[in-house]
Amino acid sequence: MEGNGQNESALPAKDLFRIGEVSRLTATKQFVLRYWESEFPMLQPVKSPKGHRLYRRQDIETVFVIKRLLYDEGFTIAGARRHLRDQGVESNGSSDAAAATGAGSTWSQPGKGHAGQPSLGLNRKTLLDLRDSLRSFLTLLEHE
Repeated sequence: MEGNGQNESALPAKDLFRIGEVSRLTATKQFVLRYWESEFPMLQPVKSPKGHRLYRRQDIETVFVIKRLLYDEGFTIAGARRHLRDQGVESNGSSDAAAATGAGSTWSQPGKGHAGQPSLGLNRKTLLDLRDSLRSFLTLLEHE
């Protein structure tokens, strides 16, 4: 992913990864990954017989998405959870809506591949600033 310095295509060719590997691959602390497991139901690594967390490739892709939403786009935990749920991200980390519309869809954000978002390239801060400006303008109109 652009803002994270890594992407899913750079993952080693294997199916299961331990939490330390995922931490290094995603540049995310292990305690943060464990916390995200408790906050995002779609992020559920399997456990080995010894109790070690084993992340699948889909789990790592979900970690990249969560990280982008929280750090790059400014979502709260609850907002990111809701966004992922609304986008159809399942426990396997895939998004049926994004797959159905394709990367070139007019409803996917450039370079993000998520359905349901306009391709205007607007980030959360810009939208919040716009909302505040519109509220100010509405207040002015109401007082006239």
